[in-house]
Amino acid sequence: MTGLARRAVLILLLASAAIGTGAATRQPNDDWHAFDGSWNAVGDRQLLAVAAGGSAATMRLSGALVLSGVNGLRRGFRAQAIGFDDGRGTGVGRALWTDDRGDQIFSEIAGQQSRSGRRIEGTITGGTGRYAGLTGSYSFEWRYVLPSDETTLQMQSVTLTGRYRLPANE
Repeated sequence: MTGLARRAVLILLLASAAIGTGAATRQPNDDWHAFDGSWNAVGDRQLLAVAAGGSAATMRLSGALVLSGVNGLRRGFRAQAIGFDDGRGTGVGRALWTDDRGDQIFSEIAGQQSRSGRRIEGTITGGTGRYAGLTGSYSFEWRYVLPSDETTLQMQSVTLTGRYRLPANE
């Protein structure tokens, strides 16, 4: 083998070794993407009387979440949420969005009573599959769609907006 051929083989071996060992490191992604959406859900709640004459409640909701303006996310999700209202108008909970491939987005939610429903702020805390490492935030207002009894909820989001940042490719 000539000197030039040996150098070419050595360069190819070094390059393939660097690629095979994962020499590329994960770089942070500072690109935020905005989105809008709509979430319609039904569910149930359980009430517990509190000293002030009101009620604390636990809630479980499930329904369809549709996003627009997304890049790198699916547009449709099955969205679930569980929450707790302390009886003073403050609530906390968790939400789970599952796309048609089974990949999930996790978020923490907090809400305050508003004139027409409840104002919700969400923080995206990660996900599974293609959404692992996803971060972001969103907000919307829940409106009660139909009159319901004390245990049944039918809700619709109003002005759901948010932003997200995809994890950097490895």
